Parts: sequence; structure tokens; C-alpha cells
Amino acid sequence: MPEHVRVDITPSEHVTAVAYPAPRERAGICVLLAHGAGANQSSAFMVRFADGLAGRGFDAVTFNFLYSEGHRRVPDPNARLELCYRQVIGAFHDGKLPASAGCGRLVIGGKSMGGRIASQVVATDPDGVAGLLLLGYPLHPPGRPEKPRSRHLPDILVPTLFVQGARDAFGTPEELRPLLERLAAPALHVVEGGDHSFRVPRKGRVSQDQVYELVLDTIAQWLRETIAEAAG
Repeated sequence: MPEHVRVDITPSEHVTAVAYPAPRERAGICVLLAHGAGANQSSAFMVRFADGLAGRGFDAVTFNFLYSEGHRRVPDPNARLELCYRQVIGAFHDGKLPASAGCGRLVIGGKSMGGRIASQVVATDPDGVAGLLLLGYPLHPPGRPEKPRSRHLPDILVPTLFVQGARDAFGTPEELRPLLERLAAPALHVVEGGDHSFRVPRKGRVSQDQVYELVLDTIAQWLRETIAEAAG
């Protein structure tokens, strides 16, 4: 069962993290996921992916940013978002999260904005982070490719998996591919027909559940083949 944990961010502020322990055959890897700008960690997307990773042997942890913990709709400034993410990473390494025990490798990432903040954190301080998982990277605002959010990406030195919908309005796989050539260890999984949240047209050949399960299987394979094997 998921476990709720308080994580202090500043002397007067805290957020809630939710740990999804792997029920069996733990891989020794914890995946820390942050939510996107428009929904908190209780969204169906976040719960689906955290629970799906746990079911595949990977401990998963989600958390709220400070603004969502306070039931505010507008995201915090960039510096506060990064501070929050760094403090949750610190809580993991300090043994304050249930997933800390028995997990020798930490992979961070998230949905859209959550993944972007994770990428900024690891670009400047990769210590204690074994990999980066980006679910729908927001390369630019919809319809505004002239405003890229990619300057920091070449500074990422850890293995990185981008999962991107083929029709993502925040950046298509075609827009991402030239940037991946400048990363140290990138991988890209394209969700055919998928939008920013990997939703596919209802009249497609596969169901939405099948799409999500395929994405989760792909992530699990990457974690085992890239992160676990790198640990020796």
C-alpha cells in the first residue's frame, strides 16, 4: 500500500511524498517522479505510472511541489521548484523515505514540468542520481518553438530516457532528436499517436491501457538494462 511521508522543504514549509513500494523482486532502484504544472501527484497519470513501476519491481515515490501542496494553481518560481525537488532527493539519501532502504540507485524525473525541473537539477548537480526519466518533456510552450527549454540539456551527464508522444504540442520527437545528439547517454521512446500525456485517438488499433502498459514495459527495460547494469 502507498505510504504518505512528510518532507520538510524550508523551516516553515513541507510537502507530502507518496511511496509506492515494490511488492516483490525489488530491483534496488527507486524512481522519484514529480507532477506536471496542471495536476498534483494524485492525478490518474502519476498514480498509474508510480503504481505500474512498483508492480514491475521498482520502488517509486511521487511528491507535491509547494504550490500544489498549498492548493494553489499557479506554479512556484523556478528556484522554488528546484529547491523542492532537491530537498526530496536529499530526504531519499538521508533515509527519510520508505524507498531509501534497499535502493542503491536513484532515478529522478517526472511528467512535463516535473521532468523539466528534474533535468535542471541533474544538469547542475548529478551527485546521487543514476538516471533521468522524462515523461512528455515540455521542449517549448505549445505553438511557441521559438521559446525552447533546452539550453541546459547538453549538461546532463546521466543516462536519460525521453518518452514523447508523436503529436505532443509541447515538442515532437522530431524536434527532440537533434538535441539528443548532444547528450551523454540519451534514449527516446516514441508513443505513436500520443499527445502530451500519451493519449491516443480512441479509434486506434490499441487501447489507452495498452499504450500505458507498453510505456511502462519500456521504462522497466531501460531501468534494468541501463541503470541496473551500470551498477555492476
